[in-house]
Amino acid sequence: MTSQHHDRGFRFPLEMGEIDFLSVLDRLDDGVLITDTKGTIAFYNYAQSKIDGLNPRDVVGLKVTDIYELNNHTSMVMQCVHRRASIKNRTFFYRTCSGKVANTITSVYPLLKGDDVNGVICFVKDYELLQASTPMASITQSRTDLGNGTHYTFADLIGNSPDFQRMVCAARKASSSSSPIMIQGETGTGKELFAQSIHNHSWRNKKKFVAVNCAAIPQDLLEGLLFGTTKGAFTGALDKAGLFEMANGGTLFLDELLSMPIALQTKLLRVIQEKSVRRVGSTKESPVDIKIISSVSNDPRQAVNNNLLRMDLFYRLGVVLLKLPPLRDRRKDMTELVFHFIEKINTLLGTRVEEVSPEVMDLFMTYGWPGNIRELEHLIEGAMNMTGHENVLKINHFSTGMESWEGLGDSPRTPGENIRFNATPSASSSRPEMGRVLPEFQNYSSDGPFSGKGNAPCDGFSRTLPSEPGLSSESGDVKIPLARNQAEQEKLSIKEALTASRGNVTRASSILGISRQLLHYKIKKHGLSRVDFMDR
Repeated sequence: MTSQHHDRGFRFPLEMGEIDFLSVLDRLDDGVLITDTKGTIAFYNYAQSKIDGLNPRDVVGLKVTDIYELNNHTSMVMQCVHRRASIKNRTFFYRTCSGKVANTITSVYPLLKGDDVNGVICFVKDYELLQASTPMASITQSRTDLGNGTHYTFADLIGNSPDFQRMVCAARKASSSSSPIMIQGETGTGKELFAQSIHNHSWRNKKKFVAVNCAAIPQDLLEGLLFGTTKGAFTGALDKAGLFEMANGGTLFLDELLSMPIALQTKLLRVIQEKSVRRVGSTKESPVDIKIISSVSNDPRQAVNNNLLRMDLFYRLGVVLLKLPPLRDRRKDMTELVFHFIEKINTLLGTRVEEVSPEVMDLFMTYGWPGNIRELEHLIEGAMNMTGHENVLKINHFSTGMESWEGLGDSPRTPGENIRFNATPSASSSRPEMGRVLPEFQNYSSDGPFSGKGNAPCDGFSRTLPSEPGLSSESGDVKIPLARNQAEQEKLSIKEALTASRGNVTRASSILGISRQLLHYKIKKHGLSRVDFMDR
């Protein structure tokens, strides 16, 4: 039994010789499957035939939905085509047309030629064979723990916006030394993910990563938890190592540092200066060698002024200060983050959401996100519980929790009134009735965040505002609703960029100052096709 391939309307977008390339793929121990954008199988290697129990001659030329009990929603191949993005190392169970059940770890990648997806290549590992040939301890370690007590690396940090990438780059550089790092960021911006990533990128990654939330521990217990205790030091005290000793050789993460009492900060400063720790009730000093990472939600310099943080401790712990941008300043990352959480929650709930309606995405692009990424994940998971068998995330899926959104946009970057849903004119006002609301960016001042002096909503596009009675642009006898006027201006900007780039999405997104993913979304939203601009 050997691999099979065909080229009916499909060519591998590679410069190397096709025969040599296929022969290499056929010798791999992992299953390899290549399809076109319709899911038609163009290549099927020997290892894949062993996993599936099928003859390559019977498979090549058929669609993946014909040989597997999958549809366009559950097939990883079709998901990859639709999302134009890779899906890596997913545990995937499926049944073939012959009834054989396969338990695999599968990765799929789009085959790109320019901006076009020409096909998909899949790499499939038989989980049972992998389990039999690999010690169970190492499998468990790789699935549950990337270091000692960590789960994240820099590869897990999602986003390409400039401010975010600058912080990632700075964190990578700072991970190579023993200098303390302080991470400043609002709630939900991913401070602990950064801390774990720094640990796993450092030479200490084989040692423990120990984290403590200073706000979650009663103040009278925090000292003993950090430094350890000696039997008899106080009622009920036992000989017990503290977190400093537990993290020796590794990394200690002090989350919510500003919740630590000033008196305890003094003792912490001494431990950092002396590089040794003394348990509560003991006179013995124990040397410690650790990297300290701390996190604060507010400006540490302001905390010093407010007597919440000792100045000398700030100078010790804030040697490297990383300021994580809030989600409202990362509009370019929104599409990637949304689909990351959709993919994650699809696996969790067994749902099959593949798309987001334009109304929902516009909402995400303009909302203030006081809870940042954690709030985004929370709202998406809640909505996906309401999707049932639908594959498009819509506004109505958020309705059960919409009331709780009112007032959540009262952050410094979310001025103005609110977007109204299902609103009707009020008897006492010409404006729509207040009902289920979300923060709306309207009535901007000249110094507001979207005045042109800061980040613009939707990454430089004018946001589509809801059409309201009496709200229009006039030119003679012609009245154009403001919402339509702004939407058409957005569409015109996209058309001009596509014309200038001759339909090249990468160049067009650069012209507009937005991500490729967001531009693809906008092109689809406005019913445009880049092909129409290729010959202009």
